[in-house]
Amino acid sequence: MNTLKNDRYLRALLCQPVDITPVWMMRQAGRYLPEYKATRAKAGDFMSLCKNAELACEVTLQPLRRYALDAAILFSDILTIPDAMGLGLHFEINDGPRFSSTINSLSDVKKLALFDPEVELYYVMDTVRAIRRELKGTVPLIGFAGSPWTLATYMVEGGSSKVFSKIKKMMYVEPATLHLLLDKLADSVILYLNAQIKAGAQSVMVFDTWGGVLTSRDYREFSLYYMHKIVDGLVRENDARQVPVTLFTKGGGQWLEAMVSTGCDALGLDWVTDISDARRRVGDKVALQGNMDPSMLYATPERISQEVEAILAGFGYGEGHVCNLGHGIHQDVPPANAGVFVEVVHTQSAKYHYQGLDVIYNLALSAK
Repeated sequence: MNTLKNDRYLRALLCQPVDITPVWMMRQAGRYLPEYKATRAKAGDFMSLCKNAELACEVTLQPLRRYALDAAILFSDILTIPDAMGLGLHFEINDGPRFSSTINSLSDVKKLALFDPEVELYYVMDTVRAIRRELKGTVPLIGFAGSPWTLATYMVEGGSSKVFSKIKKMMYVEPATLHLLLDKLADSVILYLNAQIKAGAQSVMVFDTWGGVLTSRDYREFSLYYMHKIVDGLVRENDARQVPVTLFTKGGGQWLEAMVSTGCDALGLDWVTDISDARRRVGDKVALQGNMDPSMLYATPERISQEVEAILAGFGYGEGHVCNLGHGIHQDVPPANAGVFVEVVHTQSAKYHYQGLDVIYNLALSAK
């Protein structure tokens, strides 16, 4: 087994003892960092950056050089899977992701084929291997994928959407077509995440960005069912260590108990979910990740510190908490404020962990 110098993130996901609460940030490698902007300019565009393993590794490591983060997360995009299926992903300035082809009918879905992650998405696997090599066992690496429902929204809508009218029309008028698409995507996500694990990812996360736009009944049928299938199909141990699985549905706070039933190890929380209520509901069945409002990073250091303490206190004593933002960091956040967030989590959280209390007690004794 490769020894990790800092494994508190993995231990927290498995509700095992840690000295302090681990912390990382969604989109921690991104446009709020000037060094990221420089590297992206060097690559030429976003997709060229994603497909250059050396540069994608570089931007993955950049936030770890600034902050004492407890995990690295693969720099990539959730839409690599539809791109590998032949839909032609590209990014337009000020308009986000777009596809050259979209899914409009049953025949379109039937034409979609499974792919080999080491062939069509070789650049992602090369990036995973490069990151693991360059991390040198300092912190674990998180791999990720989009949920089938979230991927399907982009594939049917052709890009981002505010009302999701096309995919919801398919859901209500041609549900069998959508189920076939979601099933194929679930199989693809399983292949993709297992390939990431084989390449070196030590934990994986499924981002269900748009699950929250569904009704409760539709969420269970068209989103959660397929995430459950993914959890069942994942490699859960590699290199003599458990590989924790985290599910995150933005806007999904009402479905936490149902999400626990998938057998995942942890749930991500957005900022509108009260973490104390979430812990009361799930108990010690899973770990919780979250959940500061990303906009809080615009605030003063004092206000950020107050919010971190409120979240730590909301979760309370014991194990199973990974501190994070409730969604991705905004591109115009001052980098110094992100540093305050990371530092305050570490300095304020020891008192909530029994290992940390032991350290504090021993320090107090040595000071006498």
